[in-house]
Amino acid sequence: MAVWDSAPVAAELRDHLPDRARVVVIGGGVIGTSIAYHLAHLGWGSDVVLLERDRLTSGTTWHAAGLMTCFGSFSETSTSMRLYSRELYARLEAETGQATGFKPVGLIEAAADADRLEEYRRVAAFQRHLGLEVDEISPAEMKALFPWAKTDDLLAGFHVPGDGRVNPVDLTTALAKGARQLGVRVIEGVTVTDVVTEARGRVESVTGVRVGDDTIGCEYVVNATGMWARELALKSGLNVPNTAAEHYYLITDTIEGLGPDTPVFEDPAAHGYYREEGGGMMVGLFEPRAAAWHPEGVPAGSSFTTLKPDWDRMGPFLETAMSRVPVTLEAGVRTFFCGPESFTPDLSPIVGEAPGTRGYFVAAGMNSVGVLSAGGLGRVVAQWIVDGKPDVDVTGFDVDRFRAYQAEESYRATRTTEILGTVYAAHTPGKQLHSARGAKLSPVHDRLVANGGYLREVSGWEGADWFAGPGVTPEATPTWGHADWFPRWEAEHNAVRERAGLMDMSFMTKLRVTGADAGRVLDHVSAGAVDGEAERITYTQWLDPDGRLQADLTVTKLADGDFWVVASDTAHGHVLAWLARHIGGADVTIEDVTEAWAQLNVQGPQSRDLLATLTDADLSNEAYPFRTARFVTLAGVRVLLVRITYVGELGYELYLPAAGAPAVYDAVAAAGATPVGLKTLASCRMEKGYRDFGHDIDNTDNVIEVGLGFAVDLDKPNFIGRDAVVRIKAAGVPHRRLVQVRLTDPGPVLHHAELVLRDGEVVGYVRAASYGWTLGGAVGLALLDAGEPLTADWIKAGTWTVDVAGTEHEAEVSLRPMYDPTNARIKA
Repeated sequence: MAVWDSAPVAAELRDHLPDRARVVVIGGGVIGTSIAYHLAHLGWGSDVVLLERDRLTSGTTWHAAGLMTCFGSFSETSTSMRLYSRELYARLEAETGQATGFKPVGLIEAAADADRLEEYRRVAAFQRHLGLEVDEISPAEMKALFPWAKTDDLLAGFHVPGDGRVNPVDLTTALAKGARQLGVRVIEGVTVTDVVTEARGRVESVTGVRVGDDTIGCEYVVNATGMWARELALKSGLNVPNTAAEHYYLITDTIEGLGPDTPVFEDPAAHGYYREEGGGMMVGLFEPRAAAWHPEGVPAGSSFTTLKPDWDRMGPFLETAMSRVPVTLEAGVRTFFCGPESFTPDLSPIVGEAPGTRGYFVAAGMNSVGVLSAGGLGRVVAQWIVDGKPDVDVTGFDVDRFRAYQAEESYRATRTTEILGTVYAAHTPGKQLHSARGAKLSPVHDRLVANGGYLREVSGWEGADWFAGPGVTPEATPTWGHADWFPRWEAEHNAVRERAGLMDMSFMTKLRVTGADAGRVLDHVSAGAVDGEAERITYTQWLDPDGRLQADLTVTKLADGDFWVVASDTAHGHVLAWLARHIGGADVTIEDVTEAWAQLNVQGPQSRDLLATLTDADLSNEAYPFRTARFVTLAGVRVLLVRITYVGELGYELYLPAAGAPAVYDAVAAAGATPVGLKTLASCRMEKGYRDFGHDIDNTDNVIEVGLGFAVDLDKPNFIGRDAVVRIKAAGVPHRRLVQVRLTDPGPVLHHAELVLRDGEVVGYVRAASYGWTLGGAVGLALLDAGEPLTADWIKAGTWTVDVAGTEHEAEVSLRPMYDPTNARIKA
């Protein structure tokens, strides 16, 4: 196994090392230099040191293709970072005197098939709202802008005139120069061998970095070491599962007419991107099946690394890419390049303060978009360090999202071969990753399969989206519209609304929190009153001091000093880290029982009667009211039976040791419950307007504007965020609010990022959506900004539409749940 290069520091360099700095940035690529640059602009320059093991850009920045393109993202955070990067690169030379090579030559994105055209129309509408200038153009217009491409078989193109290209080495040099001008010390030829920490309460805190035999004291460290980030983080017990992969491009001999002002052309369906380079054409590739490079560890001494191309593997992909621009098949090849790039298991970067270690920040795993993201990402990380919190939604790329199994070499090697190809894959709803599956299996997995469950990955678990029926092999074709399996989904949805459904949710995060101080600590981090009477569940949020969301979960008090905490699968790492950070020296023990305990949900108006046949416990409304949580014997198994719902019906969540789950699942099914999948969970919860942290609410939202003020107990003193919530409520009705949106036409389907218009003006967009079978159309949750108090009267006074792929559809908007707004069905 390769080891992090620990070459001794030369004496002449050692003399220049400071004894201490407030921040040490490790890594002199475009990401590290951008973070240092932005820290300097926030006033910390003289207290920042950047250390580079070799020379600036020597990792992967030096061979980056230099695309500066913003088009293609459904993420507001990603789009805003790219737009900021583009603006920064355009002005950086005037500030530093160092050219960046940025040229806004324009981008042309080709849509070669119907799925891509639908996707690009949706993303174009969304990104226009965020400030990106993008127009749909015809194949003939594409040909006029980029005459070398074959366009007669393309459906359309999308032209972004402000996008373009940048020189990665010059850009990095400019960022480093700008940082130096504001006091940052940039030192090359220095290898950090480890990060020094010390225990403070339940977490570690950064105290310095080791450089050979020397130590530089610091409060913060930023691991921006690119493809080495995993190995350096591992020394501190941190999980940063990025892996290098082979990445290819070629440069042809001179082609007539090509020049530095030639637009960038991309055809993802042909695996290729194309731009001018030295009078020739650069043809870059993101092939469907890639090759991981040294997943066991980057070889020591790797700098300015080039790899031997695998012609046999790449030949067919290269031919497809070059056929889109036929002149490249005729021109000679000047360079055929292969070099390593760093990829993550989910194609999102790894960013943020590491769980369990204060002051240890990571910014790595850029998935070949490091150059175009670097400006914005550097700003975000620097602001995060200085302010102590991010100012953008980070739920999709926070470092704390990963699980231990994702660090395993076999997993990373297998997943990396597939994940690179998804860079240019169509993102049609229903598409899945197929590599490295089955990492986690529910205790009732065989029941899901036997019932014809259509499985999808849920944070490493295999969850059933819907069921084809016993003995039937489920099949599904990805689509933006109504799929052929929708009738199965509708039937399962109706089973929950009309009878009783049985759902496996064993993937949910489950924590047993015990100790003499457990109630006090949980009450301090929770906005709701969770340390009241025993055998009661409380829906609550965890807030930061500004009243913004950090978690959305339930806390059940089983007895004094004994609590059961349940959060979503995606919040697992964040919830564990947040709670640990607030324990201090208190008598509290956290036991993660996520895998040891199963969760089965029985939901629907007949659920009480059904379960009553399997237990001697009195489940009547009087004896077992809403929010009751008790251990009972059910089907011969001791079960924590909690009367609560996430679908908007009378229902129960059953928690039990994994070994007992199959017997209970079988008994509940035999008693008449219909197996239902996660699509039904989504459609039912969306009809009811239930929130999901990381999907329709995030860390930028305060608890009042997303409609969760009812879960906050302001009579309780001294919980985190209380003072902020008091101020927010005192300010009156917020201008930004999360609302429910329903299309009146049952045909279109909502997914995410569709624009919401009031009287023809865009006032927000859909954050998450599903299909509301009971409500009769697509339904979603959207965050709107009224520019004035957003009241029910303001909603009623407007005419509402939603933009779906460029076509506006009439809609209804409501602050209250459109399904059972009085909660009568829940408490029946």
